[in-house]
Amino acid sequence: MTLTIDVTGLPPTAYLFAPSPVSELTAALHLLVEHGHHPGQAGQIQAMSAAAGQELVDRAVAFGHLWDKSCADFLLPARPAATLAAELDAVDALDDETWVDNVLVTCRCGALARSMGLGTVLADDRAVELARERAAASGPVALAFVDRILADPGKVRGEVRVLLEDCQEAFFDQAWRTLVAHLTVDARHKTDLLWNQGPAAALAAVAPAVRLDEQAQRVVVDKLVDVHVSARGTGVTFLPTILGDPHLLVVQAPGWQPVVRYPVAGRDAVQTPSADVQQRLRALDHPMRLRLGRSLVAGPHTTTELADIWEVSAPEISRHLAVLRDAGLVTVERRGRYVTYRLDVPAVARLGADVLEAMLR
Repeated sequence: MTLTIDVTGLPPTAYLFAPSPVSELTAALHLLVEHGHHPGQAGQIQAMSAAAGQELVDRAVAFGHLWDKSCADFLLPARPAATLAAELDAVDALDDETWVDNVLVTCRCGALARSMGLGTVLADDRAVELARERAAASGPVALAFVDRILADPGKVRGEVRVLLEDCQEAFFDQAWRTLVAHLTVDARHKTDLLWNQGPAAALAAVAPAVRLDEQAQRVVVDKLVDVHVSARGTGVTFLPTILGDPHLLVVQAPGWQPVVRYPVAGRDAVQTPSADVQQRLRALDHPMRLRLGRSLVAGPHTTTELADIWEVSAPEISRHLAVLRDAGLVTVERRGRYVTYRLDVPAVARLGADVLEAMLR
């Protein structure tokens, strides 16, 4: 499963790498709202929360649909500006229909109306009904949020801008002075690669999950979706982020220029392709292979040793080990006449702590 961006005929000038203050601020708000996603950034989250104060954090949570599970497209600008005020002015220039429609898509209650050929919620009662139905399915908080937007979109838009400006004053302005220096260095590095070695080299440096298929003229992003969008006539923008690590976000909605927000922190971290994750999960979806993992986590074993431990024939053990080996969950080592197998503990740990704990239990 991949997200692809059609870049047919795009010149190097159509690829833009630049930091964005509003993008990084909303990444900070995501940390405050969904801190469970980022246990490794607990210290940073605690510091931002203390600087913001409870009232400001509560307001960020109230508008969390804009940046909790995803991020509203208008907060990932295709034309980043040097200041937050300039980027917020560009958001203010959007008409109410575009702004509201984008928010509802982010809330996961607007895309269906679009696919059914309905008008916007500001012009089509059936679209309003459908949006409220889908919001209600997510719970009373989501429904109340959508109803606020539908009742007075101008007021809500103003409240969002004031919130972002208050966050800037309370904690983000000081942090941005340090962040922008690192983000600018990263963007310049990618731009240098773009001009000296070409788009393929620049995209290869963005993240292991991003590459350029030069033959098909597609940017390929390894995500758990099957989506195809086009950058022809618009170009594609890449926003580096530190606070947004490890999320890789892509603006993919119709009518919006493709934008990729990529993490520059944790560059040495392993990023396993989605297809490999699926293969590993399937490999462990068998009780015998989980039992073999339990034995192998303690140390290397031969096929014969495993067969004796679990009272199963050696050929059957070999078949299960082959599945685990092909999935990259065990390593093989030859010692003279003997072949031993060992669990790749880091590979299993990346699938989840519960899986590894079950084997260690």
